[in-house]
Order: sequence, then C-alpha cells, then structure tokens
Amino acid sequence: MTLLTWSHACSVGVRAMDDQHGILMEAINALRLALVRGAGQEKISELLDELIEFTRMHFWSEEQIMAQTGYAGLAEHRAEHHRILADILQSAHRLQYGEGVELRPLLCNLHHGFLNHIETMDQKYTPWLRQHGVC
Repeated sequence: MTLLTWSHACSVGVRAMDDQHGILMEAINALRLALVRGAGQEKISELLDELIEFTRMHFWSEEQIMAQTGYAGLAEHRAEHHRILADILQSAHRLQYGEGVELRPLLCNLHHGFLNHIETMDQKYTPWLRQHGVC
C-alpha cells in the first residue's frame, strides 16, 4: 500500500476542508509508517487516537458547513461519517484491550475508504457549497 498523496481529485474547493483532508492523509500515513517500522502497540494506539480525534473534528466541521448552507445530502453524509468513525473506534478499542487487531486491513480500509469518501461523498457537496459562497 502506498502513502496517500494529495491530488486534484481530492480537492472539494473549500480551503478549510481541503486543508483538513491533507492533515487526515498525513495522520493515516503516519499510522502506516509506524506499522511498517514495527512500532509498538502504545505508539500505534497513540497515532490511532490522534486520527480519531482529528477525524471527529473534521466530520463536525464538514457537517456544520453543510448544515449552515442547507445541504440536502447532510443526513446521508452524516450517516457515512458515523459509519467510518465507528469502524475506526472499534479497531482502536480492540487494540487498546489487546483483542488483536489486524492493522494492515484497517490501514487498507482507511486508505481506500478515505479516498473513496472524498472522491464520491465529498464531491457531491462541492457544487452546492460553491453556489452558497463557501470556498
């Protein structure tokens, strides 16, 4: 699995969201690099916790912008956010309690799921936000 890199396909045209997506990419990459370098459970847990906290903040920010502009797809988008976060939280919980988490599949899911979410779900709100002067 390669590291996530920013591309035009990742841009949603809202600077704050694009910046946050870049930070999320860095957090996922840091988690991947720690795994490749053989970091211990404590370090992996710390990086996963950081990813969770930033993901929460990003999802909240994104949902606030959609709510403020009356975006009709907010409920569907919020449900997807909850699903993504629940998956990450479940893995973090299992890791914390030593229940054995396969980190490679988690990273693959994060990697592909993150790109898919931006390139499909997030791209849906881009025209709406532009029409409402959010950039």
